[in-house]
Amino acid sequence: MPNTNGHGPKRAVLYARVSTDEQARSGYSLAQQLEALRKYAASEGYLILEEISDPGQSGASLERPGMDRVRDLVAAGGVSVVLAQDRDRFSREPAYTYLLRREFAEHGTKLNALNDHGDDSPEGQLTDGILDQLAKFERAKTPERTRRSRLRKAREGKVIAGRQADYGFRYDAAREGYVIHEAEMFVVRDIVRMIGEGSSVYGARAALEAAGIPPPRGVRWQRNFVRECIFDDVYKPHSFEEIVALVSPEVAARLDPSKDYGVWWYNRRRVNRTRVPEHAASGRQYRERTCYTVKPREEWIAVPVPDAGIPNEFVEQARAAIQNNERCSSAGRRFWELSGGVFRCAECRRALVATTARKGPREAPRFLFYYQCATRRQTGKHACSFSRSMNAEKAEAAVWGAVSSLLADPASLRQDLQAMIERERKPYGDPEAEARLLAAKLVELERKRDKYQEMFAAEVMTLDELKAKLEALNKAREAAKRKLAVLADNRERLEAMERDRDLILESYAALAPEALDTLSPEERRKVYVILNLTVEALADGGLKINGAFGEEPVWETVGTSTR
Repeated sequence: MPNTNGHGPKRAVLYARVSTDEQARSGYSLAQQLEALRKYAASEGYLILEEISDPGQSGASLERPGMDRVRDLVAAGGVSVVLAQDRDRFSREPAYTYLLRREFAEHGTKLNALNDHGDDSPEGQLTDGILDQLAKFERAKTPERTRRSRLRKAREGKVIAGRQADYGFRYDAAREGYVIHEAEMFVVRDIVRMIGEGSSVYGARAALEAAGIPPPRGVRWQRNFVRECIFDDVYKPHSFEEIVALVSPEVAARLDPSKDYGVWWYNRRRVNRTRVPEHAASGRQYRERTCYTVKPREEWIAVPVPDAGIPNEFVEQARAAIQNNERCSSAGRRFWELSGGVFRCAECRRALVATTARKGPREAPRFLFYYQCATRRQTGKHACSFSRSMNAEKAEAAVWGAVSSLLADPASLRQDLQAMIERERKPYGDPEAEARLLAAKLVELERKRDKYQEMFAAEVMTLDELKAKLEALNKAREAAKRKLAVLADNRERLEAMERDRDLILESYAALAPEALDTLSPEERRKVYVILNLTVEALADGGLKINGAFGEEPVWETVGTSTR
């Protein structure tokens, strides 16, 4: 798009953003913002080039599909101003807003909001900057106040209400405590009884489905829910003396010494969320990656709830019966920790795929889980000689054992992660210097374009010659823009790796072995992705593991094949 160079109509891009899924679903806030921007653009005589919205996107980062589109339009030229209703629609971080302002200024574009307090003078920019910092401070205090308020309520013996109460309970009228829902609690008692009497988790699930009892979530009873009923302290009876040791004297004073209570735990997990760029057919997209880590036990807060009515000996017997079972997952029947390309065939390098074998009677089947070579499974035994089926539980346990030993040495882990980042950075040399050269090249190409047009206007060059020159310039310009996009993607990828490094070191490294063992299969899978882990299945049944700790395998385990 040609630059107007101050002549012709002023061209505007309208930008609106909402930060919550509720607002994104209703669309009201987006519609209101765009309507206000249209009225302002009309009153100022702007020609609207495009209306761009970012539904459900946080302003804490610039990694947003809509903002990517805005930046692309500005870089293409011809945009006079980018308009938003409020300054924090561009970003909730003043530094990011400043970067956008500088970036757009290089293309002759202004960044304006309807609630700007100042002007383009140094004094006006100072005024807006101070107000932005004050707004940022207030926004930062809001979640902190919410967190402190919830901690205080939990210490006062109150349940922090979520979307729904635990199965078998309902919230009381104030939504600060539990009351028994007898029909559901009867099911929980039956689950504990069946497991305590020797039934397997699969057997208990099959019995519930055969009885036609509606499941709490989804369309089928899940293994992980059955296991939760056994190990969740909300269903285990605790004597008054046990509760007194867990809660404050003020909370204990409100309890009946003659009764037992369950325990609802608060503040057990830490949540880390990062945004990861992905490329799709429709362009760059972002997904939010959420990682949960278990906090130290002393940070947990116990909240007494009504006794579920299950004898303590039944609970202990059921827990002992499945204590050493493979941990269940919330993802269907099981979660495949080494899926998604982590586990590969050492011969053909293709990923190993998940396979389930069913054995035993139909009413109480037993399932076996394996990884198999995708090439051999899909195209036959002659395509790949790797014929083994790797026992999933043994392979996953072996890999986690190796990785958890790495996590136990934070100093070495930090060096390995940094070395991995440097290996990724090395092929690209100095990306900042290369980006400056490419930017200078784009400026030079624009200068040549103007010169060729002047030569054509002076009849020094024919129209065909001008077209040929401009076509060559366009090809060079597109090539430079592609290189800049590659550099930007690599920079974002390296920044994501650095964030992952800090996340690993802060959340997982040096955790006690028992804390590492509590990580769910999903959380283990996230650790593998951050460590850039690859696992090769060898013909002799062994494994070779590579990742952040080096390019050569450092562990080798044998004996994971059972067929």
